[in-house]
Order: sequence, then C-alpha cells, then structure tokens
Amino acid sequence: MRLALLALVTCAAVCATVPAIAAPAQTQAVEFKSGDVSIKAVLFMPEGPGPFPAVVGLHGCEGLNGPGGVLSPHYREWADRLGKAGFAVLYPDSFGPRGIETQCRSRGSVLRASRQRVADANAARVWLQQQPFVKPDRVSLAGWSSGGTNTLWAVRTRARAKDGKPDFRSAVALYPGCTRLDALAWAARVPTLILIGGADDLASARQCEKMVANARGRSARVSFVVYPGAYHGFDHPHETLQVRSGYALSANASGRVHTGTNVAARNDALRRVPQWLAR
Repeated sequence: MRLALLALVTCAAVCATVPAIAAPAQTQAVEFKSGDVSIKAVLFMPEGPGPFPAVVGLHGCEGLNGPGGVLSPHYREWADRLGKAGFAVLYPDSFGPRGIETQCRSRGSVLRASRQRVADANAARVWLQQQPFVKPDRVSLAGWSSGGTNTLWAVRTRARAKDGKPDFRSAVALYPGCTRLDALAWAARVPTLILIGGADDLASARQCEKMVANARGRSARVSFVVYPGAYHGFDHPHETLQVRSGYALSANASGRVHTGTNVAARNDALRRVPQWLAR
C-alpha cells in the first residue's frame, strides 16, 4: 500500500487555463436489471472496433443529470476523456428509476451505500462483461462524492459479488466520505486510487487518510492523494468557488460546504485517473 501527499500549488476556482475537453464519445441509452429495479444508464463508446476496457461510473448525491434532465457536463467530460484513452464508460442512474432527485440535503437512508448502489455497480459490471465490445476482465469502477463512497463500499474485501464474473480490475474514488468505512475497518480487495482536496469541508481528507493508514497490511494496493487547498468537486470543468448550504452531511456539521474547480488538482486528476485505470 502506498500513502502519498501530493504538494501542488493552490489554485482556487479557475485561475489558470483549463485544458480543452476531448472530442465527444459515441453515446447510447441502455437498461439492465439491478435486483427488481430496471436501471437506465448512459453508455459512452470510444472509437475503434474493440473489445475495450471499461469503467462503471457512479454519480454523486445530486444525481447523474443536471437541469432539464441532461447529463451533467462533469460526467460527460470524464466520459469523453476516458473514451479518448480507449475506455468504454457506463453511467448507471441509481436515482431516476427509484424516483429520487437528490440525496444531498436528506439524512434519510433512501438508498444505502452498502446495498442498492453496490448492487447497481455490480449489475453494471455484469452487463458490460456480457457485451462483445468489452474485455470482461478489464472492467473498473469510479465514483465521485457519494459515488466515490459507494465505490469504496463496492470494493471492500467483504463485499465481493458472487456472480461468477471477473471482479472489478481497479477502482477510483474522488472525494469520498470515509468516516463510516474507517469505523468498519475498510480494506480494498482491488487496487484503489483515492483523490481528495485538503480543504474539502464535505468529505474529510484527514478521515480518509486515517482509513487508508488503518488498512495497511490487509488491503490491496491503495494510492491516496491529497490536493492542498482544493475543495469538493475540484475536477469540475468550470465551476467558480461557491458556498452551498443545507447539506445533510458536512465535515463541521454546519451544512455549509465549498465546491469549485481547482485547476492544479483537476489537471493532475485528469492525468492520473486514466493512467491508474490502464494498469
């Protein structure tokens, strides 16, 4: 296991030029079962004949889509970037089929991270592994915010699925919540990359660092990167630093959290994530 602290120049909001978004990947709507729920998902296909490595992407507490039901530009850009790197990307919508708009401001356990969303991730993996254009032993998992937390739940050592298919090859969790997982002695069964901002006041970098340190010696490889001065959502394409209120969970229990692009952290994540998934 490797524990790393990346020293980067702090850059709040958009104080430098953000690289252009990659050429759009081909998209199509798909549907598959997760238990008794029909999950709708968006599939992004890279250019070429395949078969391709693939990534299951788990959205955060705001859901997969933005205003008007259109896929969030944040997830669209990641799919385009990963598509350019040769990955097929599948985003399951865990909220829409269950009539949920957002979970950011609700403490109610509408969806349990350790159950329904893990089930959705595994169902998405199995669906991909059944497609002729996917390499079945090269399906990885990535998640953002609460989706990052769900990713850590999905790859912990005690959560291996019994579906007879190859396991996730690797995982990436961007700014996940780690408190409960640390209390449950989290350890990863597949190589896992965790990226988080040092100034994040929604998820705690310190708690994630503690979780990773506590898993040393009983976990698959974990690479942990903290971006000094970066807040939650540092990898968004263009989001001015802002304060949001009314969140059900925040590091200081105030319900107020900062979100916004940090160019130095974003650029490093855009480089680091495809490299990790390509291992």
